[in-house]
Amino acid sequence: MLLRQLEYLVALARERHFARAAEACHVSQPALSEGLRKLEEELKVLLVRRGRAYEGLTPEGERILRRAQRLLADRDALREEATALRTGLGGTLRIGSVPTASGAVALLTDPFCAAHPLASVELRTDLRAEEVLRRVRDFEIDAGITYAPDGAAEGVRTHPLYEERYVLLTTELTSELTTELTTELTTETDEQGGPDATWEQAATLPLCLLEPGMQGRRVLDDVFTGLGLAPRPRVETDSVASLFAHVRTGRWASVVPYAWLHVFGVPSGMRALPLTTPEHGAPIALVLPDRRPAPPMARALLEVARRTDLAGVLNRLP
Repeated sequence: MLLRQLEYLVALARERHFARAAEACHVSQPALSEGLRKLEEELKVLLVRRGRAYEGLTPEGERILRRAQRLLADRDALREEATALRTGLGGTLRIGSVPTASGAVALLTDPFCAAHPLASVELRTDLRAEEVLRRVRDFEIDAGITYAPDGAAEGVRTHPLYEERYVLLTTELTSELTTELTTELTTETDEQGGPDATWEQAATLPLCLLEPGMQGRRVLDDVFTGLGLAPRPRVETDSVASLFAHVRTGRWASVVPYAWLHVFGVPSGMRALPLTTPEHGAPIALVLPDRRPAPPMARALLEVARRTDLAGVLNRLP
């Protein structure tokens, strides 16, 4: 059995298309198909359901896939370990993040790169929460930054990073409704010693929010629903940067994660008011493959995360 044949199986399961899998493996499609056929012959079990096109893996193929992914991940970890012993940690650290947490990723990659000058970082910051967990489990990325799973998640372990909090983002020049609310907020918060807003007030505004399928939006919907509120956003997007851009026009307000103020600050002409009553947070965690020993890349990133006080940095934002 060749590791190359296992690579073909993993690529086919990932791409779900023979031609794309062959391209990912830098071989011809006949070469990939022949390699998979030889693997099936050696294992004496059918792995791939074939028709005119790829139809998926057989149940046996799904079980073999998990072992193939782990074997290839162990091979990569062995190479990383050997390189680290010779010259220091090198190679590429692959991180996947949900968009709402991507503004805080640099707080980890900066000290990681400083500690490991031979290593590089590859980021995917547009993943859904479920996709981050799947990619970590399938060894497609070395680590994920996402909402902490409820309870124990199969195949992964987590390290808490910070609590995602939210601000109401508005502009000084906006619709009549927003202007009236802004005046009301200024009066109320001056008496309390610091600017804030309530979720009930936010629900009355013309909002631009993340799209409903994203975990960051589901968290907000749960808060609004729990308070008996039903905001109706006029604009929905899959980009936090797009939320800032739409608020800048003065037509909309938005609810954004506090961590993004680390990236943009509070842009000129905008106001960021912490949302209270209730004050709500969602835990963000570093997610790693549940393997012993841990792969060198994942182990190095975890060491950086343990040394870095992300929560403290974000809480000091003005």
